[in-house]
Amino acid sequence: MKKLAIKLVKLLSKKTLKISFAESCTGGLLSSSITSISGSSKVFTLGLITYSNQSKINILKVPINILTKHGAVSYETCLFMVKNLNKISKTNISLSITGIAGPKGGTRQKPVGLVYIGIKKGNKILVKKYLFKNKKRNSIQRSAVNKALNLILRFVK
Repeated sequence: MKKLAIKLVKLLSKKTLKISFAESCTGGLLSSSITSISGSSKVFTLGLITYSNQSKINILKVPINILTKHGAVSYETCLFMVKNLNKISKTNISLSITGIAGPKGGTRQKPVGLVYIGIKKGNKILVKKYLFKNKKRNSIQRSAVNKALNLILRFVK
């Protein structure tokens, strides 16, 4: 995780790009991975931990009907999170993460380890679905952060 974060901070600095995050299931781990790197203040603008549905509604303006119909852990919610984060932060790149880190809270349709990561750069938006199986809470969170860092690196190059 640390090597990826270093690589990302260097790349964003080189390209003079700013980044922001809206995290749910990772609880700030993604933001922390970036801010632990010297020089991150040149690239990191904003990190929101919108853990509850209420914060997703109040801060990120995720419509209540989207949360009711699709749930907090869904493609649709992740998409609204990243779009509205981008409006708030006005950064070059915005990324959202929502998922079920467990060990409880999963269902057959949405098992523990299900994570959505959304990224927006300019007019390009991508929302990806991941399933981290047979892992503990901390491992799911770390895996989601690693996927997010890799996704940003691929998106920026």
